[in-house]
Amino acid sequence: MADYFKSRTVDEAAVSAVFLCGRSFPTWEETTLQVGGRSLWQIVAELAGKNESDLTAAYRRHGDLGAVAGEVLPSHRGQGVSVLEVEAAFRQIAAARGPVAKSALVRDLLARATPLEAKYIVKIMTGDLRIGLKESLVEEAIAKAFGTTLAEVQRANMLLGDIGQTLRLATAGKLAEARMRLFHPLGFMLASSIATAEEGLSYFSEAAVEDKYDGIRAQAHVSGADVRIFSRTRDEITESFPELPDALAGLPQDAILDGEIVAWDYATGRARPFSVLQQRLGRKTVSESMMREIPVAFLAFDALYADEELLIDRPLWERARILDELLAAPRTVHHGDTESRRKAGQQKLEFEEQAQATLASLIRAPVSRASSPEQLEELFAAAQERGNEGLMIKDLASSYTPGKRGKSWLKMKRELATLDVVVTAVEYGHGKRVGVLSDYTFAVWDMSEPDEARLVNIGKAYSGLTDAEIAEMTEWFREHTVEDQGFRRVVEPKIVLEVAFNNMMRSDRHSSGYALRFPRIVRLRPDKSPEEADTIERVKEIFGQQRKNNAAQDSI
Repeated sequence: MADYFKSRTVDEAAVSAVFLCGRSFPTWEETTLQVGGRSLWQIVAELAGKNESDLTAAYRRHGDLGAVAGEVLPSHRGQGVSVLEVEAAFRQIAAARGPVAKSALVRDLLARATPLEAKYIVKIMTGDLRIGLKESLVEEAIAKAFGTTLAEVQRANMLLGDIGQTLRLATAGKLAEARMRLFHPLGFMLASSIATAEEGLSYFSEAAVEDKYDGIRAQAHVSGADVRIFSRTRDEITESFPELPDALAGLPQDAILDGEIVAWDYATGRARPFSVLQQRLGRKTVSESMMREIPVAFLAFDALYADEELLIDRPLWERARILDELLAAPRTVHHGDTESRRKAGQQKLEFEEQAQATLASLIRAPVSRASSPEQLEELFAAAQERGNEGLMIKDLASSYTPGKRGKSWLKMKRELATLDVVVTAVEYGHGKRVGVLSDYTFAVWDMSEPDEARLVNIGKAYSGLTDAEIAEMTEWFREHTVEDQGFRRVVEPKIVLEVAFNNMMRSDRHSSGYALRFPRIVRLRPDKSPEEADTIERVKEIFGQQRKNNAAQDSI
């Protein structure tokens, strides 16, 4: 890869770096192609002159639409596109309005490409590149190609959210000039699960302890009155929570805050269950009545950027102090509805009350200290009494490591084991669910092959979601079907579920080698990307622990 970068023009190398990460556009951009798997399927079938059964047979051989395109598309003299031509086409597709216009542009691009080029164009478009190139390896190649350190490349890429621009700076020896691009989400630091209070203090002697709330992780970027909020999947979710920008606006400095969005009961000062918050998720328009019925709060627990400085290398205790200072400073209340309310003749007192309620939507997540297992147990019991999931236990000396899961942050819950899984196939239901896709086959990641991760099925569930959720997901799955088998559909592996189960057993029925007994859907996880789903290693850990527990029970 390093040799390839050096052999291309800077423009070609920069675009290639983005494509090699499996993306159509740089991370920081909001640009998306908005071309569904079903549309791609139909375009490939049309260009190849194949019927549905021929394409389905090819898909069964490869399990990947890009590989199918590479096999079935015809070769013609004069075919061939450059990476710069592909990038230009991607931007035209993203800018086009409506499926007809987008499909015409995709059809033209694939017709101009050789079958091999079409294979990888489709893989990039669907996010299924899977050629063993993680972004970290692309960063290593840039460092090697242009004689700089990996740390310098990684930091610049993190600040910019653009591996292509990072390459451009590296070629000019200007990586140190990279500056934080506000409103580009950083990776979120992740926590490791623990089972006991003793384990909670086995990695560090003194801990900052917070409740583990049952909400969605969020990152708020604030610059004066301009506020944007991003989910853990780095999608912008500001529109789903229109009351929060006013609460966050007016901080004394530009800042990036890490926190949790929860449905909040202002009467009791407690978080409400996730099922309540779920009614607010995924909405582009939120009515005033819904905001009154399901108010939310942003519980801030970390500061990642402030006073024009990235803070992630500082210890947690210092970041916590900066967060406290940011939230304690006087602020100007920004209220987007102010003028319209006054024109409507509402009283000044009502506006002042609304302004105070708005500011109350930003809450500093309470923090305790613990230095013994007994203290942790007391805090854990109190957190559960408040209706929260458990505890977050954090090393006060820890830096913030975006996108990484280590032993500096720990999460302590006690419940039946759950797995985050990816839906791979869906079936039509029975009885009142005839006509809707309600039975979900799901999978976890098998990372045993270092060059190509794959999803392996582990179970099927049909209970746990509401009728409204099933109806909504039915439409999504129909739009993202890659193989229609009549009663059953193979779908794009994009939807993440949290599933619970009574126990686990070995089984030849599923490709994972395991099966879940009495699996049920706990909830949809729109805040998680497919890559964040659990792995077969996690399955083996749960299975091993289950065997130990069973052996202990037998000995009693």
